[in-house]
Amino acid sequence: MKHHFIFLLLAAGIISACTGSNKSGKEELSAYATGKTVLKAFSDTVKLDTFKVVLNGDEPKNMVMTFTITAHDGSQIYMRAFKATDLIDNYQSTLELKKESKQKKFITEEYNLFFEDENFLEPAVTENENPDENTPDKDFFNELKQSGLNGFQYRLSNENKVYIAWSSKERKVLPYYSCCKQK
Repeated sequence: MKHHFIFLLLAAGIISACTGSNKSGKEELSAYATGKTVLKAFSDTVKLDTFKVVLNGDEPKNMVMTFTITAHDGSQIYMRAFKATDLIDNYQSTLELKKESKQKKFITEEYNLFFEDENFLEPAVTENENPDENTPDKDFFNELKQSGLNGFQYRLSNENKVYIAWSSKERKVLPYYSCCKQK
């Protein structure tokens, strides 16, 4: 009896692994247009802001991934749109992205990985960190060190990551680090 149950489970697993999604490529891509949302403390150390990423378009030449941050009070404090063609161009030297199917797969992977836990930096700057040549504004870096506010990082290519955080002094989101390697 136990062997029959195991065989049945194994068969069900094989069948489910072999059957593909019934969604067409366009249905899958339109599902990304609803976006992903994450709530995190960012412009305040306690109150939660809304991070959202949306992927629109049905083929790489017209796909755009839009990233927004809306503060806890409802005001939009950050918006960045990434054209799929720009992201693909930034990765051409390290990835094989000549076929449209590989380009679509790459863009949807970038979309799916955008809100990985490692991209949320809590806090943005620790007590032990010091600004270096990749710090665009040393005063803002020191402001973050004192405020303890969180940061967020996203990548534009294998060699370029942008680190952003809320400046209480400037009342806007600013980059505080930009470089080729993870801090």
